[in-house]
Amino acid sequence: MLQDIKNRFKRSTPSLRSIEREKASLPQYSASTPVLNTMAPTPPRHIVSPISARKLEKSPVNASSSSSSSISRSNSSIQLNESHTQHNRTSQSSATSSSTSLSMPPTPPMTGQKPLRYPSNVSLPISFNSDYLMNHSHLKPGNNAELLSYDKTINMYRENAKKTNDPNLQCDLAIFIYESCKRNQTAYMAEAVKMLKTLALRGHAESQHYLANIYASGALHKSGEPNFNNAFPLFLQAAKHQHSDAAYRAAKCYEDGLGCLKNKSKAAQYYKLASTLNHPGAMYRLGIAAIHGDLGLQRNVREGNKWLKRSAESATPEYPHALHEFGLLHEKGLDGIIFKDHTYSVKLYKRAAELGYSPSAYRLGQCYEYGYLGCQKSVATSISYYHIAASQGHPEACLILSAWYLAGDPPQLAPSEDKAFYWAKIAAEKGLPKAEFALGYYAQAGIGRPQDPQEAIAWYQKAAEHGHKEAQKRLEDLNKAPKNSTPLVPSLVA
Repeated sequence: MLQDIKNRFKRSTPSLRSIEREKASLPQYSASTPVLNTMAPTPPRHIVSPISARKLEKSPVNASSSSSSSISRSNSSIQLNESHTQHNRTSQSSATSSSTSLSMPPTPPMTGQKPLRYPSNVSLPISFNSDYLMNHSHLKPGNNAELLSYDKTINMYRENAKKTNDPNLQCDLAIFIYESCKRNQTAYMAEAVKMLKTLALRGHAESQHYLANIYASGALHKSGEPNFNNAFPLFLQAAKHQHSDAAYRAAKCYEDGLGCLKNKSKAAQYYKLASTLNHPGAMYRLGIAAIHGDLGLQRNVREGNKWLKRSAESATPEYPHALHEFGLLHEKGLDGIIFKDHTYSVKLYKRAAELGYSPSAYRLGQCYEYGYLGCQKSVATSISYYHIAASQGHPEACLILSAWYLAGDPPQLAPSEDKAFYWAKIAAEKGLPKAEFALGYYAQAGIGRPQDPQEAIAWYQKAAEHGHKEAQKRLEDLNKAPKNSTPLVPSLVA
């Protein structure tokens, strides 16, 4: 009897050789495999295509399955790498069935969202929290889903979303369609805005907040002019539903009079609301207001220190300001409440610089160039931090880089007149008088470009108009000096 069972089990179990033959017969895809449509959109959460349903069916769906996933985000792209346990052949065969049914996972709560940034222009839609997305590896190069046309993909997700009344899912679809406006702005924007308006009327906080951001960005106006008259009421409505970023935006509107009359007490009220919801920007603004006695608040350094510290602890690339401000306060101390601590200041500046905050990177460049705040002098480290600040458009850092490249510091930094001219021009275009004067000298001396006396005079005049005294003297000398005279070397960063 036992031998009978063993024989039946042996016959029903595929051999290792047959499994390997089957694997070899499957199509292999790689990064070099050509695809027809590499720009297929990333679908919103829970809106599952048939191909993604098959992929999800292959993965363990119960709590006992051993799977691990790591999510890494770079700018607007989200990559999801998963390692799953081996599946039996039964689950693989059921996954290939065309009649696969998939139950939707529960929708996450709407609390604790990351704040959304105001869109910079019409063509750059708002980014949203990556936690609302699921695995979209089926839309990456090397999979058959890429053969679907863009419009068919949109339609497929739209039809799936219509089968549910979940406002969170519908909001995700509306946001997804709005972001698709980069491809077909006219066709998709109206649909996305209509969906968001419907959800906003139903009291859905995220829809109210996102729609308000669209109005504030000016995306719905041909001229790109922001419409705070429509945005402000939506920020208020979402704030009443405990949406942290909406409360912060409402406070900014009250403070600056955007879509409403200026009201400092109301601004402070909504900053406090957003701060209790752990919004780093609101905590920073409330801390500064408390330290300086602004927004109608009584000056309270201890209270301001508390909010600045909380904001620094939760700093993000969008809101790194508290790290820098806290570092400045610890450089000198304040009222015996905030003590002088240069080591801590440098630590705060480094954290802010890692988040790309240019004033902190510039301050660190100074510290390592001159040995401030206990930092050991290091030309390489100093230039590295100046580069971080300059790449963010910090005018003073750009001018200092120009001076470094003009003089050079071999072997650590080779001189380069072209780079010296490049960084000085960026600083001058931002209206820095010293940089305007430097460009005048470069044009006069032929540094990084051919000599051009007329251009030199033009830059000297701009610098003189901005109060640069040496530029005024240069203009007088140019009018008196004979042609082809060698200009004196000025101090560019004095």
